[in-house]
Amino acid sequence: MVQGKTLAERLGRLSVGLINTVGLGICVLPLILIFWLSVISNTVLSLPAEGYTLNWFTEVWRQPQFIDGFYLSAMVAVGATIIGMIVTIPASIVLVRKRFIGRGAIMQMLMSPLIVPAIVIGASLYMTLVELEVWTGIPATGSLAGFIAGHVLLTIPWCVRLLTANLAGLNEVVEEAAASLGASPFTVIWKVTLPLIRPGIVAAAIFSFVVSFGNLEVSMFLSTPGQLTLPVAILQYLQWKIDPTIAAASVMQVTIIGLALIITNRFVNLSRMV
Repeated sequence: MVQGKTLAERLGRLSVGLINTVGLGICVLPLILIFWLSVISNTVLSLPAEGYTLNWFTEVWRQPQFIDGFYLSAMVAVGATIIGMIVTIPASIVLVRKRFIGRGAIMQMLMSPLIVPAIVIGASLYMTLVELEVWTGIPATGSLAGFIAGHVLLTIPWCVRLLTANLAGLNEVVEEAAASLGASPFTVIWKVTLPLIRPGIVAAAIFSFVVSFGNLEVSMFLSTPGQLTLPVAILQYLQWKIDPTIAAASVMQVTIIGLALIITNRFVNLSRMV
């Protein structure tokens, strides 16, 4: 029963609930469709379904481009996450605890990859790496280092957002008490600050991994023949063949990302920070 004192309040609550339900349905329907397409027995994605099978998930592991893409995506995501955390943890502490000229500009610069379209970032990185190859002769495009460098730019704003939110909610009195007892600034950060924001650190790391692992736009520009991340491998497979294998690969990718987000939400309420 819809709660409300007046008819207008009840209609308003009912309308909000209806809009939320429709919005949720629009978001969930594509996922349900992908899951359904991954278990139909049709050799071509078509309707109606001739039957149901799980063989397409086995077929995914028979596609070397998907296996290689998965390993490359995982290595790039892990590398980008580690480097992103090394950069953003000290940066976040300074931005939250210190007051200095240009603080807001630095914050905006670190958050700028969220504003600039990913495809623009990818194109810019590609041109930069090509120029680097011309000047130095070092193969940068398609290299693991090139992928990681590009994906670090994607992870930094999410790390900064989650870490600064955690630091802002941390009572500075605890750190001041440790300092008053003779602890050095480094000891305060290592023994007090970092343990207290551990949930935020874990959440930032997992969320960064998810952002990097599922990225398509930047990876598409940085990929070369034989060096494809999983999203790019899936996109290229679609250009030549359309069968439920692609749906099964997408389900596996969505499942990995979904599990990572669920684990992240156990540490930090993402709805309050994202």
